[in-house]
Amino acid sequence: MRSVANPVRPAEAGRAVPAPAVGVRAFREAMGEFPTGVTVVTVASGHGTMHGMTVNSFSSVSLDPMLVLVCLNEKSRGLGLIERAGAFVVNVLSAGQQDVSRRFASRNRPAGSAMFDGVPFEPGVTGGPMLADATASFDCRLWQSHRAGDHLIVLGEVVALVHRPQLEPLIFHAGTYKALERGPRPRRAQLRVVR
Repeated sequence: MRSVANPVRPAEAGRAVPAPAVGVRAFREAMGEFPTGVTVVTVASGHGTMHGMTVNSFSSVSLDPMLVLVCLNEKSRGLGLIERAGAFVVNVLSAGQQDVSRRFASRNRPAGSAMFDGVPFEPGVTGGPMLADATASFDCRLWQSHRAGDHLIVLGEVVALVHRPQLEPLIFHAGTYKALERGPRPRRAQLRVVR
């Protein structure tokens, strides 16, 4: 079997298009086909400044140590606060928190602590805001960060977590919020690692 060393290219109208011919908008629309959860990443500095931002680039990385990652725009104000605080919290939003997602995604949201007015939270172990009614919150110490294009991949070691399995997660797909179908929760599948 012969292999061709061509890069993987996004499809447009069912046909592959060379990557240099694909614009940012087409790339974003294609990436929007991947459903994600919605998180709000929060941070509190030692001198009382708090910040939050809606993020959907979130993943677990390692079980030992427990590591997660978020991808943040290199120009984000929150990124500088995370680097100075050395900590952050990832709050996985529940299906009823679309307004929270929109609030922390808005460029017009108030700055600092006023950003959290009307949003219930408790300080986590690191001092970062852990949002009430999130389906899960991961309180993290900054582990490492890596530059990747116009973003930084920020790794955090989980030092504390809150899990509310009775709440359904908020889903984002193709530019809109969605919810999982209601019904009995299936038994959790066990993934087997093949080495």
